[in-house]
Amino acid sequence: IPEGLAAVSTIVLAIGVQKMVKKNAIVKKLPAVETLGSATVICSDKTGTLTQNKMTVKKAFWNNKLADIENIEMDNELQHLTYNAILCNDTKVLENGELAGDPTETALTEMAFGLKVDSNIYNEMPRVAEVPFDSERKLMTTVHKINDNLYRVYTKGGVDELLKRCKGYSLNGSYKEDLENYKQEIYKNNEEMASNALRVLAFGYKELDHMPEKSEIETLEGDLIFLGMVGMIDPPREEAKTAVEKCKSAGIKTVMNTGDHKI
Repeated sequence: IPEGLAAVSTIVLAIGVQKMVKKNAIVKKLPAVETLGSATVICSDKTGTLTQNKMTVKKAFWNNKLADIENIEMDNELQHLTYNAILCNDTKVLENGELAGDPTETALTEMAFGLKVDSNIYNEMPRVAEVPFDSERKLMTTVHKINDNLYRVYTKGGVDELLKRCKGYSLNGSYKEDLENYKQEIYKNNEEMASNALRVLAFGYKELDHMPEKSEIETLEGDLIFLGMVGMIDPPREEAKTAVEKCKSAGIKTVMNTGDHKI
């Protein structure tokens, strides 16, 4: 083995590191340059990496119908869904009217305001308890006081996860128990929205005649009534298409990691 091989290899790798720095990629270990050169698969996060992380609600499913947000006329059932969307939500409305918070939640708030939901709803149905979003549960739940004898529990999250916790569904203002049959319509519309690159969230609720005790908080997400779903778009970054094309031309397979519904 030539004595200078080790030095030459180190120098070549160092040159590679310098080239990577010019492309805004910092390499902490020299051998990583060689590893990158032999990569055959690249796994990438979706939200904020391949996409702009700027959500906009495009479609809604309720009362067994799917409609574009722009063409929706408010009814009691849809109003209930939008209350769920805006109250089970940590978005802050700033003094200048702008919204601050998670892009998914600000999109839901924009949808509700676009459908003429009055911001006084925050005062009319104050939040008195909550179960924060958790990546394992894929759900968020809040409790709101209607009056001294009525409290409403609102839950939003992944379609599959929420349906596991539902005992029935709401249709045209009536409570229905044949959820297993209705799931076929839910999943069909979920698939339709997901196949059009929409991120889908589901909504459910239930009512209590008392303020839940601390011991009840863990069981709040049970015996829910399914309300509906919304589908939102997160536009891809302009540079994402070029990056994927370059990977393909180099013989590298690209894989998108996402917590969204998979079809």
